Amino acid sequence: MKRPVRLEPGQKLVLTANRLLDGRTVWWREDGAWDLRIGYAVLLDADGAEAELSRAVEEAQREGVVGVYDTAVLPVVPPEPVTVREKIRAHGPTVHPEFAVETAQ
Repeated sequence: MKRPVRLEPGQKLVLTANRLLDGRTVWWREDGAWDLRIGYAVLLDADGAEAELSRAVEEAQREGVVGVYDTAVLPVVPPEPVTVREKIRAHGPTVHPEFAVETAQ
């Protein structure tokens, strides 16, 4: 069973996964597609996230993604993940700026 994400006041949820072919982190967009940039991720309230998560999980294999789950973010532009793990997944390794992931506004 999925562990529920604990949201602090003002936080939202985004859906994330990994592309099957290359392992890249992807983010669920409002149109139901996956994008490499967290800046295009749709921000969800806790109430609406469950339905979107179910939809994304159902379509995961057809879309070529694995490991779909939701995670908390601060609703800024672009959304900022709350946990260190998700910050690294969104922006790249912490060792050198050359390896950073491009973010969308």
